[in-house]
Amino acid sequence: MQGAESSKNETRSTASPLTDAAGMMLTLTVAGQLCAVPVLSVRDVLGVQTITRIPLAPREVAGSLNLRGRIVTAVDLRSRLGLPPREVAKGAMSVVVDVGGELYSLLADQVGEVLSLNAEERSANPPTLDPSWREFSLGVHRQGDKLLVLLDVDRLLALGA
Repeated sequence: MQGAESSKNETRSTASPLTDAAGMMLTLTVAGQLCAVPVLSVRDVLGVQTITRIPLAPREVAGSLNLRGRIVTAVDLRSRLGLPPREVAKGAMSVVVDVGGELYSLLADQVGEVLSLNAEERSANPPTLDPSWREFSLGVHRQGDKLLVLLDVDRLLALGA
């Protein structure tokens, strides 16, 4: 009996942390909608930052910020998702992500918690999901009475496409 229990414990302890982390998502809110991005792509979460405008940049690019000596392109998720701009008095939080070795800041209204989501519980995008969101969504998860939209970071940052 003890041998069987110890082999169960060994199996649990040999599970790859990468496998466990693959289902971890950082929640954020954009215009009242609960969203999430994979934790594995998140490098930092920052409060309101000073953002320098970049002349002639696409409208989705809010500008750039300095993160410990590195220039980081800030992408406004509201603008990228076709939503109205946030009130000037309310600053945006930055979720810094690493895509292909480059750092980008995703500007969100709020940053929430890290959730472990089971891939089998993911649903396809509902037909009622706005087309501008559908393009950037990997699917949805039900979180109580709310719908959590899983954002595709690579697609969000494909600004020239």
